[in-house]
Amino acid sequence: MIVKNGIVHVMDGPVIPSGFVAFQGGKITAVGPMEALPAGDGDPVMDAAGGHIFPGYVDAHCHLGLFGDSLGFEADDGNEVTAPCTPQLRALDGVNPLDRGFQEARQGGVTSVLTGPGSANPIAGQFLAMKTTGRWVDEMVLKAPASMKFALGENPKSVYNERKETPVTRMATAAIIRETLSKTMEYQAKQAKYQADPEEAEAPDYDPKLEALLPVVNGTLPAHFHAHRADDIATAVRISREFGLNCAIVHGTEGYLVAELLAQARIPVITGPCLTSRSKPELTGQTLDNPVLLSQSGIRVAICTDHPEIPIQYLPLCAAMAVRAGMDPEEALAAVTCVPAKIGGIGQRVGTLTPGKDADLVVTQGHPLAWDSRITAVFIDGMNVLTM
Repeated sequence: MIVKNGIVHVMDGPVIPSGFVAFQGGKITAVGPMEALPAGDGDPVMDAAGGHIFPGYVDAHCHLGLFGDSLGFEADDGNEVTAPCTPQLRALDGVNPLDRGFQEARQGGVTSVLTGPGSANPIAGQFLAMKTTGRWVDEMVLKAPASMKFALGENPKSVYNERKETPVTRMATAAIIRETLSKTMEYQAKQAKYQADPEEAEAPDYDPKLEALLPVVNGTLPAHFHAHRADDIATAVRISREFGLNCAIVHGTEGYLVAELLAQARIPVITGPCLTSRSKPELTGQTLDNPVLLSQSGIRVAICTDHPEIPIQYLPLCAAMAVRAGMDPEEALAAVTCVPAKIGGIGQRVGTLTPGKDADLVVTQGHPLAWDSRITAVFIDGMNVLTM
């Protein structure tokens, strides 16, 4: 398949004013200007007619498939509020790939997402990275687990205050996280001691919670911290430094107030949702300027919907709002393509139009972030899924 005669946003190089993207077997095979277009040999061709060609959108933080569309408790699988520490939970076991949100994601050009449990628990469970087309979630997975979800601030304390259980303060939320990470490191040390000398040392009893956190304390599984308020962001940085975590801030509503802290720590921020009301006190500082201000401070910025907070198909609209606030359009496009792919650990597969990567691309009539731009084709693994 060849998509030709379009403005190509490769996202790992300069924009090609008039170019093509070729793909076969679900992988991109060639990208370049029209003068380098290979001679036709019977391959199907789509004419972009001067429109734009770019990588499929990537939402770095949402709950797609875990909160059922138009349904109540029966399809609410995003928060296990029976215990504050549930790292052993896997999004893989809760996602419903036949939820209508997936179809709407495809229609909006969103081809990959990181999805997982919500923010009711200080340690909520494992996110996964997946494509947005398919009926069998195991075949849609890009990476599982992709990150471990932590949560600070109002959500955990509000949930457990209603239950009259800990945590009901920010101090207790942080303490639960520290205690569990410390136990994980002790568990790891006992495992190492046993493996080094199985005759003298005793193996620790299997603990699914601590097993799930081993790659987190090793730094191989990113720790994604839900944090809105500036002091909660600082707590996430503090805990990450204490335990050597590979940290990313999710939401970061007041990130612009502590941008220098995040820049010094080289911690990326997944901003959003931006098109919501200030529905709770910790959103008082919400501003559309946040992604721009963070980016100007040298911080890697992605933009998310937090679906269903903002319906997944409006991810490009969220990026467009960042442009309205002053972000360069190409940088805003990167914030919903290549940057979230890198933060999510799936940049080797998606996020740029690079030969060898998955043939996930979108074709639009106008600029991807223009208000009136219409999507004309969405390809996932080389298959046009716009009407699926």
